[in-house]
Amino acid sequence: MNVLKPLAAALAALAVTAAQADLTIGVSLPLTGPASGLGIPVNNGFKLWPQSIAGEKVTLVVLDDATDPTNGVKNARRFVTDDKVDLIIGSAATPVAIAMSEVAAESGTVQLAMSPIPLPPGKDTWSFRMAHSAAVMAHAMVEHMKKGNVKTVGFLGYTDAYGESWLKDFTAKAEPAGIKVVAAERFARTDTSVTAQALKLATANPDAMLIVASGSGAAMPHKAIVERGYKGRIYQTHAAASRDLMRVGGKDVEGAFVVSGPATVAEQLPDEHPSKKEALKYVAGYEKLFGAGMRNQFAAHTYDALLLLEQAVPAALKKARPGTKEFRAALREALETGKPVAASQGILHYTPQDHWGFTNDSAVVMKVVDGDWKVER
Repeated sequence: MNVLKPLAAALAALAVTAAQADLTIGVSLPLTGPASGLGIPVNNGFKLWPQSIAGEKVTLVVLDDATDPTNGVKNARRFVTDDKVDLIIGSAATPVAIAMSEVAAESGTVQLAMSPIPLPPGKDTWSFRMAHSAAVMAHAMVEHMKKGNVKTVGFLGYTDAYGESWLKDFTAKAEPAGIKVVAAERFARTDTSVTAQALKLATANPDAMLIVASGSGAAMPHKAIVERGYKGRIYQTHAAASRDLMRVGGKDVEGAFVVSGPATVAEQLPDEHPSKKEALKYVAGYEKLFGAGMRNQFAAHTYDALLLLEQAVPAALKKARPGTKEFRAALREALETGKPVAASQGILHYTPQDHWGFTNDSAVVMKVVDGDWKVER
């Protein structure tokens, strides 16, 4: 009996199976809950993705984390144990993405966080941020404040990690520039009113207000400040860089300053801007599907994740096949050692020491003028 024939057939079958392995990606997003204004557009961005990357069929497993860290952890554990994913994407809610990062680290699975998760040194070995850091955005905001002779700022922000990271990073940038936070008030994502906090801040009457909130939820505290009679400058973070701010805030958000990645205002970028080409492609593709003016900060992160993977996956495939821990390790290495990517939201360049990617020149400051965005020069 020739045992080599069945052995050869088995090996051939294994080789075919390995060659046909899908690139499986687990996606956990806040499709419901307070951060759904971020999660829904991020999910919409996947409609711009091709069916394959580097010849590997892409299988997306999309779950709703409902803006709840417990759900995010549950989803992440399902991804690594049941779905055997090669990559985790999410969440768009900072507290949820932080919780998911622990599962990514335990399982040795790359996480592309769609929010600026502030992790302690050494805790982001497997986590890469697709969103700009609060420090990068605060740099642009402080430079703009300096030009406007702002010396004092009132802070009104979330009680969670997103709010606290912004207060920390903004203060670190502002103080050396001679700008002082003179009053700070906080509120929960689920709060429906901030009247008391707004009254205290309006009474302090700083030169400018900084509101740290997300999506349509950023309009409520903004309106509260205006309704208390405040007449100074009001700034919003990149989590508010969507038309939901204008839709809900109406005339009360006219004149607001909002920091963002460049994709939101692609047409207004100078021709030499390194992100203009991809930003225009993103805007054209997204608005063809979802309507004119519907581009936003959040779906652009999904578009940029594709650009990253189109560079990293071919490099990882040279070392291992999807569905293996070797491939996951190779994917992380490819992200850390790849060339800078001119993405729609700026130049992305990760290193083994830096999993933030974006640099200070990636941010733009926009102003709400007649219900639309206008880039501040």
